[in-house]
Amino acid sequence: TGWIAGWLSFCLSVRLLASYVSVTFLFVSFMPVNLSSHKLPSRMNGDFTNMAVHIDHKVEASFNMVNEKEKDKNLIGTKMATKVSQQVSSRSKLEALFSHPLYNLPRPHLLEDDWLLKLKPKQSDSEEDAYDRANWTRSAETHPAWLRYHLGISRWELYDRKDPSVAEVTQQMATQRILSAVQKSGGTQLKLIMSFPNYGQALLKPMRQERDAETDFNLFYFSDFERHNAEIAAFHLDRVLGFCRIPPVVGRLINVTTEIRAITTDHKLSRTFFTSPVGNLCFHGQCEYYCSTENPVCGRPQVLEVSLASMLPDLSLAPRRSWRSPWRRSYSRTKLAPWEKNPDYCDTVKQTPPYSQGTRLVDLIDMVILDFLMSNMDRHHYETFEKFGNDTFLLHLDNGRAFGRHSVDEPSILVPLRQCCRIRRSTLMRLRLLSLPGFRLSDVMRESLSQDPLESVAPLLSVQHLAVLDRRLKTILQAVHTCLEHHDDVIHDDLQGYDVNLYRH
Repeated sequence: TGWIAGWLSFCLSVRLLASYVSVTFLFVSFMPVNLSSHKLPSRMNGDFTNMAVHIDHKVEASFNMVNEKEKDKNLIGTKMATKVSQQVSSRSKLEALFSHPLYNLPRPHLLEDDWLLKLKPKQSDSEEDAYDRANWTRSAETHPAWLRYHLGISRWELYDRKDPSVAEVTQQMATQRILSAVQKSGGTQLKLIMSFPNYGQALLKPMRQERDAETDFNLFYFSDFERHNAEIAAFHLDRVLGFCRIPPVVGRLINVTTEIRAITTDHKLSRTFFTSPVGNLCFHGQCEYYCSTENPVCGRPQVLEVSLASMLPDLSLAPRRSWRSPWRRSYSRTKLAPWEKNPDYCDTVKQTPPYSQGTRLVDLIDMVILDFLMSNMDRHHYETFEKFGNDTFLLHLDNGRAFGRHSVDEPSILVPLRQCCRIRRSTLMRLRLLSLPGFRLSDVMRESLSQDPLESVAPLLSVQHLAVLDRRLKTILQAVHTCLEHHDDVIHDDLQGYDVNLYRH
């Protein structure tokens, strides 16, 4: 009897131990992983090599076209091939998007004059303090990332999404030591030019208000702070739309003392530093608006969130032309612009160079679509590289006043599309793709933004700002459907000569 009691006691102990181990294992298995907060955009090209994505291009997904003419159905391809919602890894809609044929169209053949810059071999023995020794040759391996990015600018795009130098540029802007900080002249609000050891430079815009703060409804569109997170989100949105016309932008936390005040050679800027009543280090610089002690930029107490945008090639090397937008607002509290008073205003624009020929009008419509999605009302001018004349893409610069409101949309931004009823076929098809559940615009934007270092602090766009992208996308598609019901010449077919079966069922 004693032996049996001992054996039962031993069995009970083993069972209890096994239960403890099992519970402990489950607890450890479901503990949150402590991820590094220093996220770097090392996968900006969307090529996640360890993920297998399979898209069955023979499975149809309806775009739910409303009253579209049959010939337009044949032209546009109303049924796009995809099986993403069933087969694509839920971890990466962004990768699936960038794997789609619409984001991998054949690239036009480039002639020598289609490249913005040519490298002139030059060796420098300069050994300026703290700067890397420059010894650049024709070999790309000797070039810093920003120079390779500049050398990749062509007539048709600012950068190739698959170019690894773009990811390197953002990574370096987020991590390299800052050697110099001076205020950029011109403009209405405070901006700094930051220099790095490899001679690269970036345009800094500081955090002025909380991410979730909506623009006061009583303010005019020209009376609001610029947002650092808007510049970052605009770069990602431009890339998700397939435009690639905004220079690389990345977020960063900087120390106001060591990375601005202690290294600046700008005496006017240095005189504007002060300590706030709660001990935060602040400065305001000198500019047209919001540069005063009443509107300072402040660290917490010295740490400041900023956006850093890669600088374009110097104007002495690559001059740019500034164009006044035909749909520029009046910037008056009482006057209306011509396009606000004349519903047929686009008929005049279509007869005016450079909109009377080439792709300039649909280039501008692309920019309008970008601006409507992010609610940017401040597009008074745009720029192009002079070298390429009128036959080139538009630069989508200066997006700091975007993402100001999520509770309402601004229909006036979409007026050029409604008045002109013209749109690129490739743009329209990508918009329709982004309206599908498997590629939902808000989802791919959330995933793209998650690669930015500041996402470890807080989401760059609030849930409301992300959700509104889907609502605004539907508005754009409905505007195109309305155009197709009343006009024949709506689609600018930039896919002629390509195998359109790749983009249909």
